[in-house]
Amino acid sequence: MSLAMPDFASTLRDAVVARGLSLERIRDHLARRGVSVSLATLSYWQTGRSRPERRASLAAVTHLEEVLALEPGALSALLAPALRGSRLQSSISAFWPTPSVIEDVVGGVDTRWDSRLTRISQHDRVTVGPDRGERSFVSRQVLRAEEDGPDRWVVILHLDEHDRALPVIRPLHNCRLGRVVTRPSDGLLVAELMFRAPLRRGQTVITEHELVNQAPYPLATNYSRKFRRPVHEYVLEVTFDAVPRTCRRVVQDADGARQSFGVRLDEGGSVLGVALKFGPGCYGFEWTW
Repeated sequence: MSLAMPDFASTLRDAVVARGLSLERIRDHLARRGVSVSLATLSYWQTGRSRPERRASLAAVTHLEEVLALEPGALSALLAPALRGSRLQSSISAFWPTPSVIEDVVGGVDTRWDSRLTRISQHDRVTVGPDRGERSFVSRQVLRAEEDGPDRWVVILHLDEHDRALPVIRPLHNCRLGRVVTRPSDGLLVAELMFRAPLRRGQTVITEHELVNQAPYPLATNYSRKFRRPVHEYVLEVTFDAVPRTCRRVVQDADGARQSFGVRLDEGGSVLGVALKFGPGCYGFEWTW
């Protein structure tokens, strides 16, 4: 590991000092450009408590470079995930923007069985309401135990906007809630979904749970699933009650290479993606209004 390599937080912090602007002034400059970023988010970015992850936040970074009189890409180039190391790929925090924070929060739950469960199938269904807000996310997993003993599945949710309320998690099928750890200041929710009984080697289980947002619903701009281990089948369905202007499928592999493809909604106002033998990597959709 190179300690001399600059990171996003320190580069942003140095640029803010060099420019001589307060965070309030920076926020106002961004607002005049039509970019909305809260003071808390700017503070978290420069202290390293979070990093821009959502499409809207990544777009804001480009404007931030101009406000701070930086060369194009001076900040955005530092956001490319450094996922080439096998240690990170084997960590439960792989593909998250702040691995150290994830590891700290995940330490409050039992993750010892995570590597003993094979991901056979994952199906996510995202509902976007008529107000363009994120309403709910329903996830269904089919898992197989590779040894005797697995008794839980760990859910990790990260919000880029830390001033948003965390959603409520509800077990729906073949599971109940175990320990739930929340850290609203970091936009994190980690929860254990407990199986009805410990699994035997070779046994499969189907679980289903839901994450429900609270009103006022946050503006929906994207959804992605992070896989640090391969999944045989991943299905992602996003249903829209309001039709977005554009929609793209976004795929990122373990080396950080990112591909984006334009897609169309079907007659029912939904978009569907299917990936076979996928991962490690990230798979999702992003859209504009």
